[in-house]
Amino acid sequence: MSPKENYGIIERIDGYPLIELVDRDTDSTVIVCPERGGIVIGCRLHGVETLYLDRETFLNPDANIRGGIPVLFPIAGQLVEGQYEWNGQTYRMKNHGVARILPWEVIDTGTDGSAFVTLALASNSDTLVAFPFEFELRFTYRLRDGVLSIEQQYVNRSSSDMPMVAGFHPYFATESKNLTYDTDATRILDYNDKSEKAFDGTLNLETMVESAALLDASKPEIAFPLSHDRNVRLTYSDKFRYVVLWSVAGKPFVCVEPWTALNEALNSKEGLLLVSPGDTLELSMSIGLEG
Repeated sequence: MSPKENYGIIERIDGYPLIELVDRDTDSTVIVCPERGGIVIGCRLHGVETLYLDRETFLNPDANIRGGIPVLFPIAGQLVEGQYEWNGQTYRMKNHGVARILPWEVIDTGTDGSAFVTLALASNSDTLVAFPFEFELRFTYRLRDGVLSIEQQYVNRSSSDMPMVAGFHPYFATESKNLTYDTDATRILDYNDKSEKAFDGTLNLETMVESAALLDASKPEIAFPLSHDRNVRLTYSDKFRYVVLWSVAGKPFVCVEPWTALNEALNSKEGLLLVSPGDTLELSMSIGLEG
């Protein structure tokens, strides 16, 4: 089998039009739904499904999807009272921003050396009400050698610096919520009591309602057990300075979320990325399975 024959793309409909990336050699597939925020709803690597998906929320156009890999832009997390001030004006924005609730456009697909799809999202009159900057996002979801990579471009089409936070909200289908994470972080911000604490690598999300953020990791990667014999490893650009850990009682998932800034960043103005007019910020994240 030639490299080109190994990779494939399948277009089908399951509630919404889907694009499935196929890597036959490694028994891996990635399923992307452009219309539902450009979200990945399935990521099977080496024959193992790594993601959790609540299909009811996926199929309900009025619901925020609980599962998959939602895209977070231009904020990750929440705003104080759902609003922020910029240049003397007050704007309101929903949790995690505007990108995850809008349909994205399919720009390109290919199977030469990998299976990939490139999606784009441009600002519009609705986004400008919440975020007064013209932008274009271009994400390439690429499956190669059993690894999913998300190659990101954030383009500022405005005439002034664009403040932003980038992030992802992957829901991993773990067997346990009391996990040890392979990271060099030594401090966490526990949003349950809003205090900083020492971190020894282990966190039991089963007993937590709110999330916790890893604060001081220097290596841009984290790994954790998906099951007793398989580990997930995330690697990402060093601008993703934080990883947020979260779950919900009674649901079989753990969210491990790379963010470039912490919650309420547009309120505090701390940690924001500034993209100059006409410039493009390029970031990446990849998900692999070990063991």
